[in-house]
Amino acid sequence: MSAHEIIQIVLFFGIGIALTPFLGRFMWRVFTGQRTFLHPILGPIEKLVYKITGVNPEEEMTWLRYLWAVIIMTTVGFVSLMAMLMMQASLPLNPNNLPNLSWHLAFNTAWSFTCNADWQSYMGESTMSYFSQTVGLSVHQFISGASGLAILVAVGRALKRATVNSIGNFWVDITRCTLYIVIPLSVLFTLPLAWQGVPQSWKANPTASIVEPFTIQVPKTDDKGNAVTTTVPVTESKPKLDDKGQPVLADGKPVMVDVPKLDEKGQPVTTTQPVMVDQKVTDQPIAIGPVASFESCKQLFTNGGGFYGVNSAHPFENPTPLASFIEMIAIILVPMAQVYMFGLLVGNLKHAWCLFIVMFVLYFGSFAFGWWAESQPNPVYADSGMAAAVHMEGKEVRFGVMNSVLWGTSATAIDNGSVNSMHDSWMPLAGLMPMWNILIGEMLFGGIGCGLYCMLFHVLITVFIAGLMIGRTPEYLGKKLGAWEATWAVIGVLLPNAAALIPAAISVVIPAGVASMANQGPHGFSEVLYAFGEAANNNGSAFAGLNANVPWYNVALGISIIIGRFAPIIAALAIVGNLAKKKTVEASAGTLPTHGWTFGITLVGVIVVVAALTFFPALLLGPFIEHGLMLAGRTF
Repeated sequence: MSAHEIIQIVLFFGIGIALTPFLGRFMWRVFTGQRTFLHPILGPIEKLVYKITGVNPEEEMTWLRYLWAVIIMTTVGFVSLMAMLMMQASLPLNPNNLPNLSWHLAFNTAWSFTCNADWQSYMGESTMSYFSQTVGLSVHQFISGASGLAILVAVGRALKRATVNSIGNFWVDITRCTLYIVIPLSVLFTLPLAWQGVPQSWKANPTASIVEPFTIQVPKTDDKGNAVTTTVPVTESKPKLDDKGQPVLADGKPVMVDVPKLDEKGQPVTTTQPVMVDQKVTDQPIAIGPVASFESCKQLFTNGGGFYGVNSAHPFENPTPLASFIEMIAIILVPMAQVYMFGLLVGNLKHAWCLFIVMFVLYFGSFAFGWWAESQPNPVYADSGMAAAVHMEGKEVRFGVMNSVLWGTSATAIDNGSVNSMHDSWMPLAGLMPMWNILIGEMLFGGIGCGLYCMLFHVLITVFIAGLMIGRTPEYLGKKLGAWEATWAVIGVLLPNAAALIPAAISVVIPAGVASMANQGPHGFSEVLYAFGEAANNNGSAFAGLNANVPWYNVALGISIIIGRFAPIIAALAIVGNLAKKKTVEASAGTLPTHGWTFGITLVGVIVVVAALTFFPALLLGPFIEHGLMLAGRTF
């Protein structure tokens, strides 16, 4: 722990907290239709959008109509994006001539980006054309983030209302969010990133001469570019026989030899294979593209999917210390501000600050514990003088341990999913922290919109428990809570958990799941659990070491993403839609205040206990056992 690390930590959290009221109030003014400094420029565009689309900004929706609008928009986005990815070779802005995606990778990627998960089973620079990266993925990074924030606004608006059926208009909310918040903030952060060296280009990848040329084997082609093939016999492995026709044994087992395979007529079976020739490699392509614009939206609106396969560990995506700090600030900026905005929407800033403190305590605690765990010597290598070197595995030297852990815990507490180091290389207990942040529901500020309405489920459960303890009907923000709210709160918590645990359990026992695991034992299990945990909670980061670009994982993770996206949305809208119909009651002496230390501590306890009861057995099989085996000298 050095002085400059402490200064950076203070600046990082200090700037995020200091900007919270200003950005939060601006967002509140946007969504309540009040005039802002951007209205002279963007106001006419907003009106034009309504005119072109036929949206009546004065018309409001019930919670079911609002939900259907979200589902329709997401489904149309999925279909169009999947088609785009499967036809990208025939579309423009593909100067590097990248091929179409397979159906299962397109399925996974389309759901991932339309649901704000941004999980990537591919290397962006060698898989996606510029058209797919910008018109496809980047557009949905804007829209999916804006839709999450719009849903949170509907939740806050409904909690403030009484004896009404409407909760707002989704098309108005998402239009205002995109025009006044998403696009301006993305442009604002794109400029300094481009200034710091993040590429912003539409040209084909340039090439660079390499220092040490090498030779590889490539298929030979004819004058027309077709592969040259040759016929070779097919062989099969059979026991070696002695002169008497008996199997030759070695250590009690038959010695196996390759012999020509024969068909039913006794004729040799042949096959064709390409003729391979040597090719000397003297240069390599340098992947560039419209990275800066992609990066800003990725960081600001809890997307996390990188332009490059190694995400923000890539020097083009994250080139300098200043660029790294800007990108980390972008992770926390809007998620923190949305809590303040929520307080203004419901008319209770004290409650909002209580939620803010609860989120911050759990978030900072995960970072502090992760930093401590990653700073401990690895007992397997402690006596070899290699302990320091081992700690840098999977990390950029320019970032070091603290910046790697701060980024990793921030991107998982806040549903961002970007990485500047490989979580797979962290110490077991340090790697537990990003996994814990994800599995508890990514509500420590969480994703844009979804982090806070997922926190709402635990708030309602806390209020119910408190109501049972004091023998009174539970109340939240002046509304009586009943069986409808309790049922949907539990559904909102349990369905994403089931979408994480069930497919993870299946994956570690079926051949299609086990075949993709690069590590065995508890570490391999952690890789699978992390993958489905992030999918069910729409994070997008990876524990690495898992080859997810296969039909089983692409489809299973895609389904988990769908459940993790829509289950909380349906539950949240069902709850507030019903509460909006109820009368507001005055607080009495028996009403539990939702802004004091008592409520805050109880809420922390509920979050921890619910997550521990749900995930402790799985976590015990992963990072906890791996840590114990590491102390005994075993690694995986």
